Amino acid sequence: MDMADAAVIKQHLIDPEICIRCNTCEAICPVGAITHDSRNYVVDAEKCNLCMDCVSPCPTGSIDNWRNMPKVKAYSVAEQLTWDVLPAELSEAELQAAGAGAGVAADSAVAAAQAPEPVAKADPAQQGGFNSAQYGSNIAPWSAAHPYTNLYGPKAVEKTVTATVTGNVRVTEVGKDYDTHHIVLDFGAMPFPVLEGQSIGIIPPGLDERGKPHHARQYSIASPRNGERPGYNNLSLTIKRVLEDHQGKPVRGVGSNYMCDLKVGDKVQVIGPFGSSFLMPNHPKSHVVMICTGTGSAPMRAMTEWRRRLRASGKFEGGKLMLFFGARTKEELPYFGPLQSLPHDFIDINLAFSRTPGQPKKYVQDAMRERAADLAKLLADPNAYFYVCGLKAMEEGVVLALHDVAKAAGLEWDVVGAEMKKQGRLHLETY
Repeated sequence: MDMADAAVIKQHLIDPEICIRCNTCEAICPVGAITHDSRNYVVDAEKCNLCMDCVSPCPTGSIDNWRNMPKVKAYSVAEQLTWDVLPAELSEAELQAAGAGAGVAADSAVAAAQAPEPVAKADPAQQGGFNSAQYGSNIAPWSAAHPYTNLYGPKAVEKTVTATVTGNVRVTEVGKDYDTHHIVLDFGAMPFPVLEGQSIGIIPPGLDERGKPHHARQYSIASPRNGERPGYNNLSLTIKRVLEDHQGKPVRGVGSNYMCDLKVGDKVQVIGPFGSSFLMPNHPKSHVVMICTGTGSAPMRAMTEWRRRLRASGKFEGGKLMLFFGARTKEELPYFGPLQSLPHDFIDINLAFSRTPGQPKKYVQDAMRERAADLAKLLADPNAYFYVCGLKAMEEGVVLALHDVAKAAGLEWDVVGAEMKKQGRLHLETY
């Protein structure tokens, strides 16, 4: 065995016990080293360059795991996909027995220094492939409230918390194909503090096709920090019943159908909360621009309702609220009715429908370009914060629209975009 084969590497692994399968890591990885099957997310040691782009955005910390391994004995993707728990760290003796040559450095800093630096291009109009890690911030707004995370979960003192369903109503008008529900969960006497922009994990009962307990499904919280009903220890979720996969093939989503079928009084096992960066600013006169599609409206509803309650109390002088909300038709738009009752001097609502009969297709990025003059002012304002949530496919179009808005206003997007990321002013959360 030559010295290269005997080298010890710092192998990057994902803890399957903690991972909530949110896809953030795979979406962000600039070298395509992360992949998944129906159960696990894993890292390919042959592709991973230790760039660390995936570590900070992970809402659970499951991504931040490492093992010293002989390079030739590194855990394969196929092997990792079978795991239910992480393997134990190898001792020095075990490393030697596994084939690590004496005197070969196992320092991860050496591996990191040898790893190629990923090339980042700031201008989305100039690049061959879009990578959200170049634009989305992992830093919360400076005035955001302190979030509590991972209070309940596999590695927490309390594995789960039991919540009681106190409400389940449909918030779309059409039939089962676009069946979206607003579900309220009450935690009783158990503490479960949350902030707008955070998420929770729901554990469906029963076993999967391998006879293993279902892993948690992640859902964004749709209610503000003081509860769906003010002063109550509860929260709400916006969940669409999944009846087909991304290729249009019929499939019955385990988590979504379980949740949409719940009755008042049913009990649900919850872990979390998760998320420490997709949080709203708290300082007076801060502006919030919300861009979403479908159930990506959940965190936007939470932010809007918190600002509405603050406004009603007379204790907070809020800045501008802008909403760009897209769906196929208005019948498929969650909360379409309640949106119409919000005062125009409180929130600036821009709706985009892509499948309205007799009308041209319109997406959120089209609506954004129509409001370019207003958005340009907010891009340049350090007190304005942008939030994007919805299907992964919308990210690139939204960032390109912001690029075009900035360029038309004489702003340098590579400068503006970099500053927004650095200051926690542009947040991308898609699935």
